[in-house]
Amino acid sequence: MNLFLLQIADTAQQIANAAQAATNENKDLSMINLLFQGGPLMIPLFLLLIIAMYFFFERYLAINKASKIDENFMSIIKDHILSGNVAAARSLAKNTNNPVARIIDKGIQRIGKPIDAIEKSMENVGRLEMYKLERNLSVLSLVSGIAPMFGFLGTIVGMVQLFYGISSTGEYTLSTIASGIYVKMITSATGLIIGLLAYVGHSFLNAQVDKTVNRMEVASSDFIDTLQEPTR
Repeated sequence: MNLFLLQIADTAQQIANAAQAATNENKDLSMINLLFQGGPLMIPLFLLLIIAMYFFFERYLAINKASKIDENFMSIIKDHILSGNVAAARSLAKNTNNPVARIIDKGIQRIGKPIDAIEKSMENVGRLEMYKLERNLSVLSLVSGIAPMFGFLGTIVGMVQLFYGISSTGEYTLSTIASGIYVKMITSATGLIIGLLAYVGHSFLNAQVDKTVNRMEVASSDFIDTLQEPTR
C-alpha cells in the first residue's frame, strides 16, 4: 500500500514538474520566436504580407488623392458655361488634377456636338479613370486567396515531416506530437491572418473607388444638364 502511494506521489510530482517546465517555456517563447518556428514557408508568407501592405497604401493614397475635389468646382464650371465663357471653363477643368475634372474637360472639348456624342466621350474617359483607380487592386485579391493556401501547405508539410520522424525513430510521446503539431499550425494561422487583412483591405479600397466613381457620375450628369439649359 505504501509503495502504491509512493508511486502516485512520484507520478504527481513528475506531472507538476512537466507543467512547470511547459509554463516556463511558454514564458520564454516570444511571438517572434514562435513565428520563426513556422518553417521555410513563413518566408513567402512574410513576402505576401509586405506586398499586400505596399499595394494597399499605394492604392489608398492614389484613390484618396483622386477623390479630393473642390466643392465649388461644378458650380464654377456651370456659371462659366451658362455665361458663354467656355474658355474659362476649359482652363479650370484642364488645370484641375482629378478624374472628375478630366471627364468634364473632355465634355467641354465636345461642346457643339450632339449630346449623345458628348456623353459617349465622357463615358470613355470615365472608364479609363476607373481603370486607373482599380489598378493593382487585383493583387490584394490574389494575396487574400493564396496566403491561406500557403499556410495550409506549410502545416501539411510540417505534419508529414512530424509523422515521418515518428515512424523513423519510433518516438511518439504525447509531448512530442503536441509540440510538433502546434508549431506546424503556426503557418496556417499566419496565412489566415494575412489573407483576412488583404481581403479587408481590398473591400475597403473597392468601397473608396465606388465613392469616387459616384462623384464622377454625378458630375457628368450635372454637366449634361448644364449644356441643355439656356445660356444667360
